[in-house]
This record gives sequence, structure tokens and C-alpha cells, in this order.
Amino acid sequence: MDSSETGDVSNGGVAGGDAALLPPKRRRVGLLYDDRMCQHFDSSDHPENPNRIRSIWKKLQASGVNQRCEILSAKEAEDPHIALVHTKKHIDFIKSISSPKYDLQRRRLAASFNSIYFNEGSSDAACLAAGSVVQVAEKVAKGELDSAFAIVRPPGHHAEEREPMGFCLYNNVAIAASYLLNERTELGIKKILIVDWDVHHGNGTQKMFWDDPRVLFFSVHRHEFGAFYPGGDDGSYEMIGKGPGAGYNINVPWESHSCGDADYLAVWDHILIPVAKAFDPDLVIVSAGFDAAINDPLGGCCVSPYGYSVMLSKLMEFAQGRIVMALEGGYNLTSLANSALACVKVLLNDKPIAGSLEVVDPFESTWRVIQAVRERLSAFWPVLAEKLPEEITSKKRSPVPVASPESDGEFDDEAHLISEESESAIDRIVQPLQNLKVEDSHGQATSVAPSWRSELSKVDVWYATYGSNMRESRFLCYIEGGQDEGMQKRCSGSVDKTRPRGSMWKIFPHRLFFARDYTATWGPGGVAFLNPNRSNEDKAHMRLYKITLEQFNDVLLQETISNFTMKSPLFDWIDLQSIEEKKFIPAEAVKSGWYHNVLYLGKEDGVPILTMTCTLSDVESFKSGKFPVCPPSKAYFNTLFKGLTEGNQLSEEEAVAYLEQASSKEL
Repeated sequence: MDSSETGDVSNGGVAGGDAALLPPKRRRVGLLYDDRMCQHFDSSDHPENPNRIRSIWKKLQASGVNQRCEILSAKEAEDPHIALVHTKKHIDFIKSISSPKYDLQRRRLAASFNSIYFNEGSSDAACLAAGSVVQVAEKVAKGELDSAFAIVRPPGHHAEEREPMGFCLYNNVAIAASYLLNERTELGIKKILIVDWDVHHGNGTQKMFWDDPRVLFFSVHRHEFGAFYPGGDDGSYEMIGKGPGAGYNINVPWESHSCGDADYLAVWDHILIPVAKAFDPDLVIVSAGFDAAINDPLGGCCVSPYGYSVMLSKLMEFAQGRIVMALEGGYNLTSLANSALACVKVLLNDKPIAGSLEVVDPFESTWRVIQAVRERLSAFWPVLAEKLPEEITSKKRSPVPVASPESDGEFDDEAHLISEESESAIDRIVQPLQNLKVEDSHGQATSVAPSWRSELSKVDVWYATYGSNMRESRFLCYIEGGQDEGMQKRCSGSVDKTRPRGSMWKIFPHRLFFARDYTATWGPGGVAFLNPNRSNEDKAHMRLYKITLEQFNDVLLQETISNFTMKSPLFDWIDLQSIEEKKFIPAEAVKSGWYHNVLYLGKEDGVPILTMTCTLSDVESFKSGKFPVCPPSKAYFNTLFKGLTEGNQLSEEEAVAYLEQASSKEL
């Protein structure tokens, strides 16, 4: 078994150390940057904005590595080249969307797609991005460059044959790969390895080479069983291609967030590198998204610049180092620029500079995913058939708590997650209840369940909803369990699955607004919040459900976090007695979620009205820009629209106006 199968990352992290021992050689590296691609932007503070490529370019200039490279300007893609992977209708649409005739319709047209925006510069930028990747790929294939990095936007790997999605208009990498394989056969590029290390699955690229054995498509991404964007089963390890392409599509789907260097390098050593050696590509194209990097606002992972440099170093073993990098995602400007710089240095044959995170072992779930992928693909790649030794897979770290993927309130910032110390403290408080023993009729000791459920089941409250739970079929999932339209995962439901004993609509003097810029359920876009402060100028339409306080606790848990065992109530009888005076009480045990602040709204027939929202400090962070304020996605907007109209609270026109005002009015 060679070092790529034993996880050896000595000698700068290069498998087997061979590449690290090569004598220094001046490599011809191309850098393509063109400010014209910055003309594509959204008027809101969108994460996919021109500063992404500008930050990379400034970093490369400041470091001086640009002076060691050949600098290229963008060229527009030709329609026949784009047509290798996209339909004519799609091409015509993207080419025309920036024309003046669409000035008043772009926002509405963009809303008809999944996570897309358009402006006057979108058509040109998309054409330049696609043409740029084609240009550098051709130069590397010809031997004019050893490798190249196309610093392009908009990104491309989500764009499918007939539609744009996920910030992507054209599939830049797929166009370039198809061009070399189908239009420039004389260049001798017969097999291409596409490595997509963007934190999101490359669904578009996968579909374009689904049955093509000339392309080995490899994607490692957050998946969370289909709950993470772009959602569904496309990113599952079961998706291996079909027909002659069976086995040439490899997905490594993370089960949770926070994966870092150790997790990615384990996948490289035990899946990608062995298969790549067997495939023996003529060219490597990297869909280089850097949103798995440390502190990325959408990715939630923690790959360091060093981690990216080692991953790329390992790929330099193949195709004589002929590597084309094309920028995909990456939304923290600092980590994006630092990671890009680390990769360019590798292309220039610089050794990776040590600087990995202190974590050296993968998650337990990482080994589970690796084993599942190897088993699924072993029939196609015999090198994966051998079981990994126990001494390797036993090196693992404990999982990090993850917020509930089915909740609108799941949050990916580790600073807001329940720490292990906090959970231990909670356990110490409630453990005496769990350890109480009584003897049954046979003299056997049995545990006594906490009494809080039976007590709180006798207390009624009105739960007031202002988001997706306004739609009754969706709210019932939190009571009965199940899955409704738009939900990526099933709800566990309440322990007491009794349906609400009443329902009504009321208007409250609070401000509805939309904030955050991504959720696992809805993808890019904001979700609904209610300002805890009252204002007579504001009106929030809310649907009330009469449930027990026990059920309210179960809903509160499901709306905030999934990895917490509720051994005691989050909001109890004492809280209920004091909230009328206090107005709101945070549920500290689940403060990792956005909706942990219980808000008192008054009474109806003597029964308290409660809802759950963010804290006042979060509202201030939204106002200051520390946390993003963002319009809802189309799917989330439609769910709220249906809740308002199906409940006969508002007409269709009134519902649209109400939601659009909440989306656009400043806090």
C-alpha cells in the first residue's frame, strides 16, 4: 500500500513526498483577471459581488506573485462553444438579459430562477467568464502554459443545460472541458479530471458529463443528506453516473459543517488520489470554490490556505502538472484571497507553507462517508476495494454540534453553537432528575421520566407565527412530524402530537423583516424575523395556533437546534408567569439558534400569546451590517405568500405588497 493510502502528509503534504523532492523549476503560470467581469453586480449587499475577484487580484499583486506569472485578459466565449453544454434558448436568454428592454423586468425574471440576480452587466460578464476559462484551458492544453488560474465571475458549476442557478449563469468549467474534448481533439486531451472543491455540490457540471467516461468528475461538498444547497439527492455518493459514464462521477457528501484540512486530506488520500492514478488524466481542471475556507459566511467549514495548497500539491502529480483553476465560490474576502494566493504559489512550484489548523484528525462522520464512497465505487475502481486499516480510521475527532437543517433558524457560525462545556453544565443540572429510580411491581429499578411534560401539557398558549409556519400544513410538521413542500428534511414532531385546538389571525405592532443570507432549507436568501420592540407604525400579520406549553417547547427546540436532548423545558411555567412583565425571555440553552428569544404579544381570551424571534442585540447587528439583511428566496417567498392567502388573511396583491415591503424597507 503506497503512502497515498496511508494518509502520509509528510514532505509538505505531498503524497509519497515525490513532488516535494523535485528540483525547483520555473513554471509558466497564467493568471487571467479582467475588471470587466465586475460589471455584474446586485444593488443589495449580495455575497457574490465584484469585490471577490478584486480582493484576489490585490492580494496577488501585493505578494508580487503576479510578476512571476503571465497575465491574460478575458476573451468572450463563442456561442458554438457555449452550445456544447447549454441550449440555444439558454444562451439567447443570458445574452439578452442585460439589454435595455429588460430594465423593468430583470428582478422578476431573476426571481423565477434559483438564487440568481441580473443587471446591465450580467450578459457580458457571463460571456467573459466562460471565454476566460476556455482561453486558459486551451493555452495549457497547447503547452503554452504549464498551468493557469482564471479569476472569473460569475461562477459556473451550478448552471445547468437549460437554466442558471446558484449565482451561476454559464457553466464555465464544463464549457472549457467540452471544448477541449470535442473541438480541439488535435491537442491530445482525451481524459479530463474535474475536481470541484467548492463547499456546494457541482450539480450542473455533474449532469453535463453524467454518461461521459472521458471526464472523471469529483465533488466534495456539504450535503447533510440533501439539506444543504443546492439540495436534493444529486450530491449523494449514490450518484455515480450512468451507461459508459458509470463510476466516473464521484461525490463525497459531508454530513455536517466544520470539516477542515484533516477531513479533506483524508478524502484526497483515500479516494481521489488512488482513483486519479488509475484514471491517469491528460488535464486537471479545478472548480476552485473557496467557500469551504475558514470564516466563509455561506460554507461553515474551516479549510485553511495551507489545506488548499496541499490539496493542489497532490493534484500536481497528474497530467504533468497541467492544471487549470477556475474560480467558483468563496465569500469571505480575506480567506478567499489568502487561499487563492496559496494555490498560485503551488502552481509556481513553491512548496506549501506549513500553517494548518491544529486539528489533525478527521471527524468520525468523515471516515463513515469515505468508507461508503469507497464501497459504492469499488466495482469500478478496484483500488478502492481494500478495507482501510483500523489504525487509520480510529484517528478521529468528535462531531461539532450542528443547528437543525430543517429549521429556518439554523445557524452556521461556530461562535453561536452550544459548546461541549455548556452541554456538560446543562447535563449536570438535569442529571439528578434522570437518575431518580423507583421499583416496579417486580422489584426492578426503572428510571422516572421528568415531570415537566405532564405539568406543561396542562397549560395552553397561543403560538403566533409570522414566517413559513403561517401555512398550516407546514406548521403541523412540527407537531405531527413529517415533511411539507419546500422542506429538505423531515421534522421529528412534538412528543404530544395532538393537533392545535384553535387557530386565528391577528395583527401586531411589530416589524417583519428578512435577514441572514443563507439557510439549509431555502438556500441563499433571508428568512423572516420579528423585531422584539413594538412600534405603532408597523403591522405584522400573524397566524395563531392554540397548543400546549409542552408542545410550544418542542416547536421551539425544532426551530432552533437539533442536537440537544431536552431533559428540561426551554421555557417553563415560571418563565410564562414572568414574561408579561419582561416582554421577552431568551431560551439560553439553545442560544445557537436565531429563534431562541420568546416574545410576549398579549393575551387572547386570557391565554398568553407567544412567538419566537431573534434577540435585540441581533437586531442591532442586522442594522449595523454585522449580520446581513437579505430578501427571501423565491421558494421561501412563495411559502409565506401561500400562508397569507390560503388563510384568507390577505388577497394575492396585498400579500405580495406586504412581503415586498418587509423585504425592502430599511430597519
